[in-house]
Amino acid sequence: MRVSPWLPVLLILALGAYLLPGGGRVTLRPPAQAQPAPQVQTPAPGTALPSTLPPEALALFRTSRPATVRVDSVDPATRQGGIGTGFFINEAGQVLTAYHVVSGGTLFQVNTLSGTAYAARLTAFDAAADVALLTVEGRGPFPYLKLATRAPRLGETVLAIGNSGGDYLQPRRGQLLRADVPAGRADFPQGTLELSAPLAPGDSGGPIIDGNGQAIGVVSYIRVNDSGRTQNSYAVPVVEGNALIASLRRGEKRDVPVVGLVFDPVHSGPQLGGAVIMRVAKGSPGQRAGLRGSTFDAQGELRTLGDVITSVNGQRTPDADAVITAVRRAKVGETVTLGYLRAGQPRETRLTLVARASVKDLRE
Repeated sequence: MRVSPWLPVLLILALGAYLLPGGGRVTLRPPAQAQPAPQVQTPAPGTALPSTLPPEALALFRTSRPATVRVDSVDPATRQGGIGTGFFINEAGQVLTAYHVVSGGTLFQVNTLSGTAYAARLTAFDAAADVALLTVEGRGPFPYLKLATRAPRLGETVLAIGNSGGDYLQPRRGQLLRADVPAGRADFPQGTLELSAPLAPGDSGGPIIDGNGQAIGVVSYIRVNDSGRTQNSYAVPVVEGNALIASLRRGEKRDVPVVGLVFDPVHSGPQLGGAVIMRVAKGSPGQRAGLRGSTFDAQGELRTLGDVITSVNGQRTPDADAVITAVRRAKVGETVTLGYLRAGQPRETRLTLVARASVKDLRE
């Protein structure tokens, strides 16, 4: 069953909150303000081990932790940035992480358990899958986690290692509840692993480790209940040699097509005939086409609604998810026709889709 992500009881948050430091979160309701880049410092070597883990989990954490890293991402042009997690997948220094951890940055630093900091380059990514590969600029060999060679087993206990809540490479345990889970919205990765591990912003990109010490997933997003507590966590499955990992190892950069629109999840829907534009990203195809977003007063209260997207290439789009789904059926460089309402009057515009990474202002 597909759960609506617009229900306030089940807000979906990107873990790492598009890299907001200090436990900040990005909800799917109106625009979160971008945050200043964190002070990137080399952390002190992590030596403390939790005493609450059972012996077998503590042993797994002790052997897996050196291969896990903190990822700092900064965009000097906008002075925005934040913190996520990642893990080495070979001794040469390739680090797997979540794409949303690094998508907003241009400078990256990988911090290891020993306290050493390495500059890193973004060498491959798959935006739709929310997975990216960094390459450390330093000499190995580096400790690394082997990727899964078998399908995950439902019900098994798994271990996550991450950097949420101000912690540095600390463990969270849970059970693998489901596999091949639909996200419920088009701009989140599909076919994920569902976990009961209590993850939080900052854990994005970290490994989900099975009892054999193999990484079976990359942490991507969570669902929280109406009190703000994590309900379940979701990770992109990784298997050695599968199509996703093979493309990353080849250095492929797979982006998704966008128009450059941020939608209003509160007012969008069939009652208004489509997806209400809350904001149009600067320099995007949407801006060049003259599309308009909503306006707000000095207190952030809504003054006027933006244009309402009603169709893509003639296909009806009753909500934001339908618009995103239809756009993603096309490819970067293709031209699409958007039908929309402005002040209740139907209009139409044609525009050429661009890669999401090329639109720097595209943040919810």
